[in-house]
Amino acid sequence: MSIELKMLVWAMVLGLVQIGLAATLTTQQRGLGWNAGPRDGVPPPLTGVAGRLDRASKNFLETFPFFAVAVLLVTLLQKNDGQTALGAQIYFWARVAYVPVYAAGIPYLRTVIWAAGLVGLLMVLKPLW
Repeated sequence: MSIELKMLVWAMVLGLVQIGLAATLTTQQRGLGWNAGPRDGVPPPLTGVAGRLDRASKNFLETFPFFAVAVLLVTLLQKNDGQTALGAQIYFWARVAYVPVYAAGIPYLRTVIWAAGLVGLLMVLKPLW
């Protein structure tokens, strides 16, 4: 299995972990009744770490489909090389670093890490241009 595909698998695991963390903290704030219920109406806003992890999870879901498609295309078209492998690793490790930095509420570092992940994604996409 190529490095790009390995990073894709690990990114899926990371996404599931993020969803689990966000859901757990959301349930702690809003209660099990809200989580198990129909969720009708406007829920109270999430605050603190719960809100930040929820937003980090949603941010991951905004970029992950692009990453997945890029990895699958470079693999299918056999255009993967050292740069795409490095790009996939940069994307993945930036997304890993993003979670605790966002949870801790560190604003500028979070943005730098997000930008690094985007650079990694663009490195995977480059051979497709």
